[in-house]
Amino acid sequence: MSTKYQTPDDLLAVGLKDLWYPICPSDFVTDKPISLRRLGQKFAIWRDADGTPYALEDHCPHRGAPLSQGIPMGDRIACGYHGVQIRKDGVVTSVPGSPGCSLEGKRAARYFHLKEVAGAIFLYNSSEQIDTPPPLNLPEQLTDDATWSNFLCYTEWKGDYRYVIDNVMDPMHGTYLHKQSHSMAEGSTVAEFGVRDTPTGFIFEKKGQRNMNFDWTEWADTGIHYMLLEIPYPKSGGPGGSFGIVGIYTPINEKLSAVFHWRVRRVQGWQRDAWRFLYQNRLEARHWAVLEQDRVMLEEMEPDANTRENLYQHDIGIVRLRRHMRKLASAQLEQLQDKAA
Repeated sequence: MSTKYQTPDDLLAVGLKDLWYPICPSDFVTDKPISLRRLGQKFAIWRDADGTPYALEDHCPHRGAPLSQGIPMGDRIACGYHGVQIRKDGVVTSVPGSPGCSLEGKRAARYFHLKEVAGAIFLYNSSEQIDTPPPLNLPEQLTDDATWSNFLCYTEWKGDYRYVIDNVMDPMHGTYLHKQSHSMAEGSTVAEFGVRDTPTGFIFEKKGQRNMNFDWTEWADTGIHYMLLEIPYPKSGGPGGSFGIVGIYTPINEKLSAVFHWRVRRVQGWQRDAWRFLYQNRLEARHWAVLEQDRVMLEEMEPDANTRENLYQHDIGIVRLRRHMRKLASAQLEQLQDKAA
């Protein structure tokens, strides 16, 4: 037995194992199976009559046909090639062309655990088959609906997802790239940064400046890796104080990234209604314009841009996170190689 990952970078390129990842907005998945490439893999995803989503590897254990081309049957799929039926837990329940054959009753397909939260489908990217996944621990901004309101902004960008992470771990780019933004025109164009540890990760922040611009980023690991930041808003931006963003980034492949940004605000009652109306009718287009500036910049970067850098003090957050991710990848690779030996 061998592992296809030879270096930590091989593993990082397609996403670390044994973590939760968002893989698509909820409305991508219906009762008709779809094929979705994420995390260096290909999944067949569908819903049953109650709306519960399921995911199998998009590979029939009989001859390798795509299960996403099959017929949904509640909690199972009948492969469109030969009618082999595979249940949500990977067990082959029927082989119509050869009843009673050795394939029936065998857990022959890889299956994956899903959760649906905050308008997105999350998948647990397990290194091996498990019956029960760990809990999905998201920040309160996405789970406390009584206190927070959110909108999911989903897009796909060309390039390595790690460049998107670097971009968010770089508050100073807001002062320059987004200086014409209605919310990022204030504050100093010069800054010194510091790093502050948290129970789940760290905060990278400007020293001596807060609530003026894009002044800090938090990275957290709670069994899912996510990033938090806040942009101060003028009163014209409606109720709720600073405008928060929760960012999570999933590799589709080494050249394409699934980019999830939840726009969040602490609002209740009538203020929630006012904020949601204002966001949808005035603010959303402005926010997409800011994201478009990021997209263009990142997509135009060469794939090997991070091998020819000259970093300075503003980049210590990026350096720390890259080192931490490589350390996690090295530990996982060692475990995978030990299991494969």
